[in-house]
Amino acid sequence: QVQLVESGGGLAQPGGSLRLSCAASGSVFSPVGMGWYRQTPGNQRELVAIMRYGGITNYADSVKGRFSISRDNAKNTVYLQMNSLKPEDTAVYYCVRERGVGSNQYYWGQGTQVTVSS
Repeated sequence: QVQLVESGGGLAQPGGSLRLSCAASGSVFSPVGMGWYRQTPGNQRELVAIMRYGGITNYADSVKGRFSISRDNAKNTVYLQMNSLKPEDTAVYYCVRERGVGSNQYYWGQGTQVTVSS
């Protein structure tokens, strides 16, 4: 079993920045992908960014050039640096970790609220 604990959410002004962190614990011996989804009320969760095995990254078109994903494998931690935030980035952000290399099944964190508002 894997546990994911997110931190770093909160309130930011438009144009501002936030950095999310997610630490994985438990059975974390495999070099699987980790990343972030987000969800707004009434909508499905959408992929924000993910870093897969080998360092391959994927970003949602809406965040390309503004958000950056990174990870520290020694700490089993993934980060999401969010710059030039927009009100439409307001959502609950969930950390995910693949259940196997290349799997589309994930472990999920509990979520952290990000609010972008003036």
